[in-house]
Formats: sequence, structure tokens, C-alpha cells
Amino acid sequence: MEQWNQYVERQQALLDGDEAPSWFKSPWLYMECYMYRRIQESVKLNPPICDFDVFEEGKTHSFFESQQAIMAICTYLQGLHKNMEDLSEEQLLEQFLKLVQVSLWGNKCDLSISAGQDNSQKSSPIDSLETLKHMILVDDSRLVWSMLMNSRAAGGPVKPVARVDIVLDNAGFELVTDLVLADFLLASKLASEIHFHGKCIPWFVSDTTRKDFEWTMRQVQSANHKWMSKCGFQWQGYMKQGTWVYHDHPFWTLPHEFCDMSKDAPDLYAKLQKSDLIFFKGDLNYRKLTGDRRWDYTVSFDKVLRGFQPAPLCSLRTLKADVQVGLRPGQGEKLAATDPDWMTSGKYAVIQFSSPYKE
Repeated sequence: MEQWNQYVERQQALLDGDEAPSWFKSPWLYMECYMYRRIQESVKLNPPICDFDVFEEGKTHSFFESQQAIMAICTYLQGLHKNMEDLSEEQLLEQFLKLVQVSLWGNKCDLSISAGQDNSQKSSPIDSLETLKHMILVDDSRLVWSMLMNSRAAGGPVKPVARVDIVLDNAGFELVTDLVLADFLLASKLASEIHFHGKCIPWFVSDTTRKDFEWTMRQVQSANHKWMSKCGFQWQGYMKQGTWVYHDHPFWTLPHEFCDMSKDAPDLYAKLQKSDLIFFKGDLNYRKLTGDRRWDYTVSFDKVLRGFQPAPLCSLRTLKADVQVGLRPGQGEKLAATDPDWMTSGKYAVIQFSSPYKE
């Protein structure tokens, strides 16, 4: 409550005179977050339902409607497990790029954008990657690979040293794609531990909470499908071993831009500084990384972070909001001329990397 009141005061200071912040005159990111906070407040103030997730039914439905796609990606992952030791570096890179793209396109499954309509994944995501490649406007995935390989080399051939953090977005199919990517990073020795960050309250309809995270792993584990169930058992094992760790923090459900994190949530910033690579999933995280400002399309991703660099970071995001940076000259204008809804349709995507260690 105190942090929200401080933020309200900060917003009021930006307005003229004694005018109070309002729905139509305040930044949309602030108003949107405030709306979801008030939804949660109305539930919390009613003890019989104070732990009720008003969005749970939609998230559950989305997961079950994506069963065929989940089975396909779990089967693919288990096939990789069988041959992981035999993969050359070039083959490992190929699989890394595929699973990063699977996690990227999983971000299309966002119930806050679909207004509750079915947005589940019906087909195998692996089969769609080639046809979707031209829709990735910025692809820094090879820079991410190079960073992980350098970190692995520092630990020697046997013991990787990389800690990878994944700041989650949607529950359902997207969460499963994130878990598959995390599994691959461990199995390939590109990482030694994975830290997941979710929301501490129901948020933006389909965002992942601890309850969603644990429920998803139980559902995968109990599935009547050999490879899906095997994935679930492996993932539960990672949690018990401590190689996978789940965190939540109130800052993720505040309207603050991430450049304010070191000041407003220094404990969380310090945790992220222990990471070797942070994946930020989805549109809301991208908006907070960039301050949700209407930057010129060609402004660099590094610049719009405005000092937020606790560790090397990578944004995996399908476009569903009016902010995009890091494009080539003329690229944004060409897209606007051919597809007026290119920034909000979810058809396009970016993989954008930034590191404080860049030369």
C-alpha cells in the first residue's frame, strides 16, 4: 500500500497544479496496473473468497485446450534428452534457437489481449517455426548463445556456471514452453540453475502465479501421455534438487518502470544481479523495460533501458502494445504502411539482447 501511495504522489507531481491522477490523464501503464490491483483488492476484502483467483478458469481452460501442442513439445524435448550428449556445438545451437523461438511464440497466448476468447495453441509449435521466422523483426538470439557459451567455457567442460533467470509472463501453454526451454538449458549444460519469477497475485488475466506454476507441473506430471508425464517428473525433480527455484516479489505487480527497480526494490535488483542471463517474457515486461514510451523505432534497446542492467538480459516478446525499439531505419514505417495493426496484433515478435558487458 505504501509503495502505491508513493507512486500516486509521484504521478500527481507530474500533473499541473492540484489535479489528481485520473483514468484519462495518467499513463496507461499506471492505470492498467491500478485496475488489476483494485480487482485483487475487492477479492481480498471478502474473506470467504479472499484467496480466489478470478482468472483461474480462463487459465485452466487455455492449458487444457493446448494439450496436443504440449504433448508435441514434451515429446520433442524427450527426444533431445536421448541424444543430448551426442550433439555437436552446431547442432546444440540449432536446438537452442528452436526452443528460444518456441518460448517466444508461446507469448501469443495472452488472455488479457484476447479478452477471454480462446487463444490456445492447437498445433505443434516446432512445425510452425520456419513459417514464422520472417515475422521476427529483431533476432539477437545468437548473441544470447554466445554469452551462454562463454559462461559455460568459464566453468570448464563438466560444470557450467551460468545462472539463468526467467521473468515469466502467461500461464498455460506459454509457461510450458518456458519450462521446456529451462529444461534444455540445464540438460545441455548451458546453465546450472534456473530461477523463475512470477506474480504474487492474479495479474493481467493470465500472468503466472506460484499456484499456476505448481498446478502446471502437477498437471504435466499426471498426464496420460508418456513423454509429457516424464517431463513433469523431471521438472518436479529439478525443484526438489534446487536447480529450479521459483520466486515472486511485489514489485512485479507495481506500475513502476524497471529502471526504478534499484531504488524501489533494491532486494529484487540485488537478486537479479546474481544472474548470468535474464529472459524477460512478454509484452508487459517489455513495456516496463522501455518505460512504455513512444520511442522512435530506431532508438537502441540499450538506451531505452535507462540504466536497468542488473545482468545481461533478453526480451522475448510478441508485439501487442504501441512501443517498439531497435528496428532498422525505415523498418517500422514500412510495416505501418503495409499492416496498420503491426504493433498490436501479436503477429510480429522480437528477441532483443542487452548486456552491461558489451564492448
